[in-house]
Amino acid sequence: MLNNKIIDEIASKISQMLASSPAADIEKNLNALLRGIFTKLELVTREEFDIQTQVLQRTREQLDALEKRLAEIEAQQKQ
Repeated sequence: MLNNKIIDEIASKISQMLASSPAADIEKNLNALLRGIFTKLELVTREEFDIQTQVLQRTREQLDALEKRLAEIEAQQKQ
């Protein structure tokens, strides 16, 4: 069975090797590349989408109320 101290030392050495390797630079460059691609796609955040959904819901409610009111006015004019 391996000693916990040995496992911690191995994990520490691996972390140090990864930190000094080009993997960190590759990750940074990949993140920047992906952000650029997503920006060009003009994606919206979930928060922006939810806000627009609420605006659309209120607009539909107002439209329904106006249609109902118009129908009542038209019914009154027919009488």
